[in-house]
Amino acid sequence: MSEVSGRRDLKRFIDLPFRLHANHPLWVPPLKLERRLFLNRRLNAFFSHGEAAYFLARRDGRVVGRISAQINHAFNEHQRKRWGWFGFFEVEDDQEAAEALLDAAADWLRARDMERMVGPADFSMNDESGILIEGYDLRPMIRQPWHPPYYQQLVERARLTKAMDLLMWNLEVTERDKVLPVIWELAGKAESEHGIRVRPMRRRQLRKDMDAFAEVYNSAWSENWDFVPYSKKDLDALAQEMQLVFDKHWAMIAERLDTGEVVGMAMTFPDINQVLAKMNGKLLPLGWWYFLNKGRLTDRVRVGFLGVKPEYQHTGVAARLYELHFDAAEARPQDGGEMGWILETNTAMNRGMEAMGGRIVKRYRMYERSLL
Repeated sequence: MSEVSGRRDLKRFIDLPFRLHANHPLWVPPLKLERRLFLNRRLNAFFSHGEAAYFLARRDGRVVGRISAQINHAFNEHQRKRWGWFGFFEVEDDQEAAEALLDAAADWLRARDMERMVGPADFSMNDESGILIEGYDLRPMIRQPWHPPYYQQLVERARLTKAMDLLMWNLEVTERDKVLPVIWELAGKAESEHGIRVRPMRRRQLRKDMDAFAEVYNSAWSENWDFVPYSKKDLDALAQEMQLVFDKHWAMIAERLDTGEVVGMAMTFPDINQVLAKMNGKLLPLGWWYFLNKGRLTDRVRVGFLGVKPEYQHTGVAARLYELHFDAAEARPQDGGEMGWILETNTAMNRGMEAMGGRIVKRYRMYERSLL
């Protein structure tokens, strides 16, 4: 077991899942250049309020596993907790290696006075999170991990226990007949009775719209188990990432007509994983062509964020946002996808997905271990 040191180790860290999963048809290889940038402490906004270490497990000189240990100081300050996190967990079917990786992360966090280790999350839970425990037969969508079934067994045998399940709901947004009629009734009242309209986000003012997104996020998600407010640097980074997958049909903001106050929003992303699967982690020789033609190559979306400020949740705004997703499906190549992740404890959103005719198709599990 050793901490990553230097470019060669970082390359081994990035390359490991390519060796572990390359022969599995459902695993989607990330773009290696993007992974190098994401793990760079100078370039990733996480490191403006967090710290991390990366570890490699070796057997007979060969890398057999990897893990990160990180502390999100913004999360701990806001939640008044001393939680540490682990992430980027990849390992062969090797119980000894898995336990050594998890112990290394726990030791690093314990040395920094953390009282609990939670994960996996690749820095934050708005990135890839959880261990896949249901849905092995489905391709992961944008910002979803894929794991073989033995990952769950390795983690649970290593004395980690369930902290929270994250749910992904399938939704075919062409099947209007499966939606409860009350959804359409509520959607029609958002503007006529409550004076709230929904407009598309705009690429040219995407960074400004990110501030509107944060206003809703920091209100609607504030009671969530994993919540931490977005910082300015986080929003700068999110706006840059959004430029790569932005489609105005799938990103929208709800505002009051009289005051212009932002009251709700939805950010849905065409499933870029359908393109990445063809690129095999590289821009050359043909990866760039696939990426430039991503609009024609994707037929699914992931609803990443959809929320309404608590004081406006009676106005039909969420229903109107749902309705506009059905409208977008009629205008774009994407006619369905997945909503989430949604915490298993988020009763209102899970009931909303049932009302829309959705069904749970993937379940990711977050784990924890006491460090005391």
